[in-house]
Amino acid sequence: MLKSLSRTVSTAVRISTTTMFSARSLQPLTRPTLCSPNSGTIRPFSRSLWMMSHNGAASVYRPKLFSSKGFTPVSCGCGSLHTEGDKAFGNFLSDEIKEEKKIQKSSTLPKMSGGWELQQNDTEAKLIRTISGEKVTVTFNVNNSIPPKFEEEAEQAQGQKSAENEPDIVSSPNFVVEVTKQAAKHSLVFDCHYPEDEAIHGEGEEESDIFAIREVSFQPEGDVEWKETAYTLNTDSLDWALYDHLMDFLADRGVDNTFADELIELSTAMEHHEYIKFLEDLSGFVKCN
Repeated sequence: MLKSLSRTVSTAVRISTTTMFSARSLQPLTRPTLCSPNSGTIRPFSRSLWMMSHNGAASVYRPKLFSSKGFTPVSCGCGSLHTEGDKAFGNFLSDEIKEEKKIQKSSTLPKMSGGWELQQNDTEAKLIRTISGEKVTVTFNVNNSIPPKFEEEAEQAQGQKSAENEPDIVSSPNFVVEVTKQAAKHSLVFDCHYPEDEAIHGEGEEESDIFAIREVSFQPEGDVEWKETAYTLNTDSLDWALYDHLMDFLADRGVDNTFADELIELSTAMEHHEYIKFLEDLSGFVKCN
């Protein structure tokens, strides 16, 4: 019985010793991970904005999160941001609008001769004419219609041209001519443009054409999307005789050099009008009027 009691006490002592040793052996694995200030497992971005906004040992390296250069907020009660730069921008736009209105030839658009009816939708315009049951529609858009003047810009950059000798800005847009017959299922469509050299010569021609036909195709009538699968005749390698007949076909329906000249005048006036309107909208947006 004494042996059994001694064995029981010895076993209890071993269990207690083993438990204490196990607890000590686990301490190095758990405590540094949770408590050590130098541990690499601590979140690198745990420093709060409040700490970064107060002076301290690391204040020398503190980034200026809420500071900005170059603008001073100005309040007008509309809830939007206004800066001194916006004020200067608005003043510049006001002067620019006044100067553009000074050189504007007329507040109304010029009329086309030949009985063309003008339908305008912002920067897009349609000229419509009916001849003996045929409907001729010319569509153009003044966006991106001003050709760049690289040589003149280079000369101006070098100071070779004065402001008085600056050429007028001219809008020469691409335009599409759609000819529709009453009995036809499709319209004959001409994709036209103003070439850079502004001179297209055909066989036996005395007068140069100021516009050219780029492509011809049959397309569905009206505002239906064009069929990309429809055959398109490209005029780059076209026989001059066929090309001349196509130009005569357009001229008989009022699309000739006179029309092309008047179209440039109309498009230039439209583009300038839309430009002034854009400046006015931009000024109102900047000034928050």
